[in-house]
Amino acid sequence: MFGWERERRKGRVGAGLVLAGGVICVCLAGSGCSGQGAAAQGAGGGDPVAVLHRAADRLVAAGSAKARTAMEMASGGTRVTIRGEGVYDFEGRLGRLKVRLPQDPAGSSEHRPITELLAPGALFMKNRGAGVPDDKWVRVETASLSDGNLVTGGATDPFAAAEVLRGTRTATYVGRTEVAGTAVRHYRGTADLARAARGASEGNRQALAAAAKGFATAEVPFDAYLDDEGRIRKVRHRFSFANGRDEGTVAVASTTLLYDFGAAVRVRLPEDRDIYAGKIAAEPGEASGEASDEGSDEASGGKN
Repeated sequence: MFGWERERRKGRVGAGLVLAGGVICVCLAGSGCSGQGAAAQGAGGGDPVAVLHRAADRLVAAGSAKARTAMEMASGGTRVTIRGEGVYDFEGRLGRLKVRLPQDPAGSSEHRPITELLAPGALFMKNRGAGVPDDKWVRVETASLSDGNLVTGGATDPFAAAEVLRGTRTATYVGRTEVAGTAVRHYRGTADLARAARGASEGNRQALAAAAKGFATAEVPFDAYLDDEGRIRKVRHRFSFANGRDEGTVAVASTTLLYDFGAAVRVRLPEDRDIYAGKIAAEPGEASGEASDEGSDEASGGKN
């Protein structure tokens, strides 16, 4: 149930976009076959497409990691960056991020960091604002979001980011480089979200399928940096979706940086009584909506 805790010790290996108003709108208010395009095999890494298809599995084998995220959005001449930091348990599919919003375009106020808990099929947000009490969590079914929570939370779920690569159709090996002092192989390519959904884990399958339908295009260009064990150290995706308010397109570049594999992860999902079940007040440019208080078993993986 929601009170279930999962802990990993260091060294052990192993709402449409309406709800996004609290994260995104507030900031913006003011195909070929799998082998096509694969370059020559890179420095012993193997076929680039095959290597990228396996990258998410390598993270599960690693167990856990610390994560930093950055989401850059551009719309109508406005550009903002939302940053996050936290930990993720790839084996248990649970994570915790603290997401920091930028100042209002006028620079008049700062937003409190939003605490986000990531679980199979669900996103929990605290300090959501928009009329939600400070001691309550908002729970969102990720499959109900038209972006599958690749964008809504202001940070892409690290495991979902990895599973997008399961949809890689074309990829090239760019060369060797470093990420935060670690030697990595750099790959560049394009993934198909519908294909990624078919190969994804049960917790991400419906969410990625929703994103394949909800984004302006199901094709996602990316740059991925893998270490010599095939683990993702850095991945950058470029998404685009229609802005329903003015029918323009919002361009999003989402970057996930992973490090300190085997780090301790402790995530406690909220109890039923801590989930906000009232209406969420409308932010400028968005509609109000209902918070979800459904289905604790799905979000916790059915464990107690």
